[in-house]
Amino acid sequence: MNYPAPSPELDLRSIFPFELDQFQKDAIASLNAGRSVVVCAPTGSGKTLVGEYAIYRALSRGKRVFYTTPLKALSNQKLRDFREKFGFDLVGLLTGDASINRDAPILVMTTEIFRNMLYGTPIGQVGISLVDVDAVVLDECHYMNDRQRGTVWEESIIYCPREVQLAALSATVANSDQLTDWLNRVHGPTDLIYSDFRPVPLEFHFCNPKGLFPLLNDSKTKINPRLANRGKRRQGDRGKAGRPEAPGIIYTLSHLQQRDMLPAIYFIFSRRGCDKAVAEVGDLWLVNNEESQILREQIDEFLNRNPEAGRSGQIAPLYRGIAAHHAGILPAWKALVEELFQQGLIKVVFATETLAAGINMPARTTVISTLSKRTDTGHRLLNASEFLQMAGRAGRRGMDKQGHVVTVQTPFEGSKEAAYLATSKPDPLVSQFTPSYGMVLNLLQTHTLEQARELIERSFGQYMATLHLRPEYDEIAELQAQLAQLHEQIAAVDENELAVYEKLRQRLKVERQILKTLQEQAQSDRQEQLAMMLGFAVSGTLLSLKGKNIPVSTPVTAVLVGKTPGSGEDPYLVCLGHDNRWYVATTGDVVDLYAELPRVEVPPEVLPPAEMPLKPGQSLLGGQETFAIATQIPNAVESLYMAPEVAEQLSRVTAIQEQLEAHPVHQSGNAGTIFKRRARYVELEAELEELQGTVEQQSQRHWEEFVNLIAILQHFGALDNLVPTQLGQMAAAIRGENELWLGLVFASGELDNLDPHHLAAAAAALVTETPRPDSKVNFDLSNEVTEALAKLRGIRRQMFQLQRRYNVALPIWLEFELIALVEQWALGMEWIELCNNTTLDEGDVVRILRRTLDLLSQIPHVPHLPDSFQRNAYRAMQLIDRFPVNEVVE
Repeated sequence: MNYPAPSPELDLRSIFPFELDQFQKDAIASLNAGRSVVVCAPTGSGKTLVGEYAIYRALSRGKRVFYTTPLKALSNQKLRDFREKFGFDLVGLLTGDASINRDAPILVMTTEIFRNMLYGTPIGQVGISLVDVDAVVLDECHYMNDRQRGTVWEESIIYCPREVQLAALSATVANSDQLTDWLNRVHGPTDLIYSDFRPVPLEFHFCNPKGLFPLLNDSKTKINPRLANRGKRRQGDRGKAGRPEAPGIIYTLSHLQQRDMLPAIYFIFSRRGCDKAVAEVGDLWLVNNEESQILREQIDEFLNRNPEAGRSGQIAPLYRGIAAHHAGILPAWKALVEELFQQGLIKVVFATETLAAGINMPARTTVISTLSKRTDTGHRLLNASEFLQMAGRAGRRGMDKQGHVVTVQTPFEGSKEAAYLATSKPDPLVSQFTPSYGMVLNLLQTHTLEQARELIERSFGQYMATLHLRPEYDEIAELQAQLAQLHEQIAAVDENELAVYEKLRQRLKVERQILKTLQEQAQSDRQEQLAMMLGFAVSGTLLSLKGKNIPVSTPVTAVLVGKTPGSGEDPYLVCLGHDNRWYVATTGDVVDLYAELPRVEVPPEVLPPAEMPLKPGQSLLGGQETFAIATQIPNAVESLYMAPEVAEQLSRVTAIQEQLEAHPVHQSGNAGTIFKRRARYVELEAELEELQGTVEQQSQRHWEEFVNLIAILQHFGALDNLVPTQLGQMAAAIRGENELWLGLVFASGELDNLDPHHLAAAAAALVTETPRPDSKVNFDLSNEVTEALAKLRGIRRQMFQLQRRYNVALPIWLEFELIALVEQWALGMEWIELCNNTTLDEGDVVRILRRTLDLLSQIPHVPHLPDSFQRNAYRAMQLIDRFPVNEVVE
């Protein structure tokens, strides 16, 4: 890549006193060339350095940088890191409920806060919030894959003004080129900086009850042949159910300790599993005396500060360098574990996979205890990205020569599955873009419907849909080309001539149909006449025969020789044909009777041959004596009876036929082709219309969702003529999973007069997900809260109906069961007592309280609400924002 030299004001060697990797140099060169970058590199390879360079450069220019992360915990961690690196006063933080030094040149925030800032100004304009912002760093950009948060990332990129450079930092994904191409289209010139080089290479191992083995072959391309063959040969290592046995946790850890592979993160996909593992290995001592001393000091100091944060099952193992880390644990305790682990004092952390995403906790080794996980739809193998995310935590830059990834034999997965995942390429980024009520209202506050549509159609989801539909677009182009060609060919023929010819063709068709009907009618009338005439017919009468029993191509003229009794009322007719053959016919085989022709004399002695049975369908050649009679029979087909109306219609058909044949289109000899082309044209048009309909439906999915949300918003009066009303402005100011529902609740007035502790519980009801059926709380909810919430059920029912009609799947929480916890906490109950009265894990209780706090913190900023309501919300926040719920950001 040929780029101008880096900005003269920055000396890279003084900022980074070590040799940079090539991808880091390339990314810096792109930034200096005024281009945005997508940096795709493995976890731990030094992507953050690119973001740091953007910060140094902005500081040297007197500009600002926004540094966005997907999670509040990550933002807090970055705040600490950057304060250390750039100086305390230069760094600020914005999260949903914290604002520290917000005018600082380096402002760390969650991506959601950044998106909300962009909503405040017409999209693409710098506005007040982005004045002097040189670059925005989007850390952990692969979070676009996240079902709940992905949309925020796409919006941030779409809405960000083009003059602000973006540095998107992502783990390796399969379609980084598509992500870059999309940024090029929606934001501006962007370079992909891709590296799959890991500064600390990974070594994959496989642990089974026989020991620890290399998982892959020497070239690291497939399974170690010894493991592959062993699986086939040996049946001895089987458990009771005939399945392979899994090695014990202590056994696995002792192997790691012997080989100096600690500290390790040991991934177990359930909270209970992590807690059980800590209890199981609790007696192991994994730290030396010096480490033990430092651990004791730090843990004791933490417990002195937060006496209610210690749990008996967690404290003793922590002194020995063992801990659990999962969403059920008290966040403050988790923060202590992270801090001690980063110092290298904890030797094994049993963690759920949530640890793999986000927080910076590298280890020498990661152990992945099972290769499948339980999901809403049952058990499934991990996908490549999940596996790589966990594996990528192994290997600490500057501390380890090599990172180790240990996969473990389970009854259900073995070395084959482990090798498959270890050699898999990462999964592609998938767009999770989904419009929400908040998006609709915020866009319509500053944009027309057309502008909003254009923004929606710039999403990565739309870009991927277009790519995915490329074969259909090609087919549409092909159909359009065929139609154009046919149109050209059809246009070469004079339209008037063709119209006349087509009229004649249609008329001939109609006249022929009339002729056929008249013939059938005449035939039927004649048949009745014949039946009557045959009753009187005598020997010598001339007949015309053709039918079921006389299977000839043209009617045979014959003379009636005699009649013989038949099976029904009518007799059988014995006839001699002009071809000198004897026939036995029924009255139904007679197509005509020539009463007007003279009879042929048949001598009485002339009789049919004795060997011929007198049954319909019988026929025999006559002899010499009949030959003389046969020659007298005229071939009377010419004089076949024709009804006058049939004769008249026939002449009409003949006249039109002649007219048609004399027409120039017919004369050209192309008539058939012309009409085939016209028919094909109609067919192709229908085919094209159908295909375009399908493509439209698939490619306009996001816009359709947007329009459906508009319809619901209009129904509830949040939009008037596409402009947000008071209710709409309220909902637009709220962040949540269903902003309209929250807006309707606030606007209803049902919460206006609740006391602060009651309001806290009611707010919790609106943000707490439906719990698992076995969740219990031993407190009763006060009547005031129950009554206020009960009055909201009508609005909720209406919302459910409308959302179902418009196929909108946004949650409408109204939880009665668990929220009594929030009320008790707001009334000042001690933490230990609170948690003793519920089956929920402490981490879950904190999460409910923090989500409640987040909603309450928004109420003072929502327009058109009564002052008293806003004051109560503020007071409710103060009641619940205490340890261990409060997030301490020093």
